[in-house]
Amino acid sequence: MPAARNNPGPAATIFALSSGTPPAGVAVVRISGPAAGEALDRLTGRTRPAARRATLRTLLDPDSGDRLDQALILWLPGPGSATGEDMAELHLHGGRAVTAAVLAVLGKSTGLRPAEPGEFTRRAFETGRIDLNEAEALADLLAAETEGQRRNAMLLASGALSRAVRRWQEQVLTLSARLEAEIDFSDEDDVAPLDPGFTADVAALGSEIERWRGLPPVERLRDGIRVVLAGPPNAGKSTLFNTLTGRDAAIVTPIAGTTRDLIEAPVAIRGVPFLLIDTAGIHGGSGDVVEAIGINRASQAIESADIIIWLGDPYKAPEGALRIGAQADRHPRAPGDYDVVLSAATNEGIETLVDVLVDRAGDMLPGEGEAALSGRQRDALDSVSEALSLAAGERDIVLAAESLRIARVALDRLTGRAGTEQMLDALFGRFCIGK
Repeated sequence: MPAARNNPGPAATIFALSSGTPPAGVAVVRISGPAAGEALDRLTGRTRPAARRATLRTLLDPDSGDRLDQALILWLPGPGSATGEDMAELHLHGGRAVTAAVLAVLGKSTGLRPAEPGEFTRRAFETGRIDLNEAEALADLLAAETEGQRRNAMLLASGALSRAVRRWQEQVLTLSARLEAEIDFSDEDDVAPLDPGFTADVAALGSEIERWRGLPPVERLRDGIRVVLAGPPNAGKSTLFNTLTGRDAAIVTPIAGTTRDLIEAPVAIRGVPFLLIDTAGIHGGSGDVVEAIGINRASQAIESADIIIWLGDPYKAPEGALRIGAQADRHPRAPGDYDVVLSAATNEGIETLVDVLVDRAGDMLPGEGEAALSGRQRDALDSVSEALSLAAGERDIVLAAESLRIARVALDRLTGRAGTEQMLDALFGRFCIGK
């Protein structure tokens, strides 16, 4: 069980430095909660400015009267703020001493306390400003390292999935209402029997959800497309691995069996995230226990690969693998037997291999305007699809209504309105203090 949150309740007012660690040109301090306006008044000694209008004010220590800084301040009354609560922002000169002095004054203020990691975003979730899908997307946006990761996070953070879910919720509620009316008032003359288009409507909704479920998994964007380099010993796997990663990540020697375990290296190639995996040479075995473990792990890596780069006999390549004629500078290769002929030592054919990898990756990643979904989101959609399928095929109207209820619960779980406290703690713990 996770540790209990240090949260005295929804009435607490929190503050934190929300920009980067000083020194910087500007330091942004955020205050959120019912006492945010009073805290702003105490710091300036004046009536707070008009809402959502940046105003230059001198900040003072209310106890000593010392000048702390001359800053731009913003008053953002709720619920029209990022957290849904009253908020204030202080845009300070970004020196360490200035920032520390302002934070120290806030820390002495009655009713204020430092924010915990992700607490600003959590409050936005709890006040309904964002749902769980948008909160997860914000976490992904903060962690984004490639253009694809950024685009996907922005798409979900802007509510692409959330808008679809709200539409599905409305449709399921409408379908449920039709069934409930039939159940409750079937004996009354003014209620028509269930229309024959019900099953078709349920199936149409199920098809739309299945289309979303079929989108690429976000794990490929976050962790990279798994590219496994496999083949017999001394086939040039580690040399090619080092060439693709741009560093000496794997030890290369003429001795067969040098690589005995999996070596992984995340790399972005032309903006596409890959996880390159070098493996032990696959052969009949020498009786060496450690070598046998390495070969077994190589076989497991091949089974879980998104793309296999096979360096070896092209007619023994796993199905769908890229057949690479490696070490072309030392061994003649018949181009017709291979997908790519190359030499990692001379870089011959490397750009061709990169072209093929990026092209294959394009089929595994979301297209323009498409969203990649997380495992949690896919699991929830699986539950919705299963429930809708049962509802469409059910002849008992009461059981069909129960299936739609299960679909509604799964959709609530997708938005986080039916989530567990532990899951929420894990998510918002991914954020920094001032987010």
